[in-house]
Amino acid sequence: MKKINSNIIGIDQGEETLFSDFENGGDMWTGEGSRERRATVRFSERFREPPNVMVSVSLWDVDYSTNIRADVEAESISKGQFEIVFRTWGNTRMARARVGWMAIGAVDDDDHWDIP
Repeated sequence: MKKINSNIIGIDQGEETLFSDFENGGDMWTGEGSRERRATVRFSERFREPPNVMVSVSLWDVDYSTNIRADVEAESISKGQFEIVFRTWGNTRMARARVGWMAIGAVDDDDHWDIP
């Protein structure tokens, strides 16, 4: 459990379209085997420490004739940004994907001073 020691909690959220490979014959649509896409997301304000970040698929367009396999996660979480990582494998054909995200953590306020 992450305990947040702050008077002000920040919540930032958004969505990222990771790919639309059916339009241009990209490897998520035409390829096989392990494939990965990454997107760096910058928070609208910096957090005081790396926040908790949750990601979820908000849109996926998948070929129905193959197995549907996907993994989505947040990596490299820092005070100012993180990476969305979307992976698939095998014969899965992903036409497009969009990922929603939410970050929750302590943020600075006018009353918070860091005195060395």
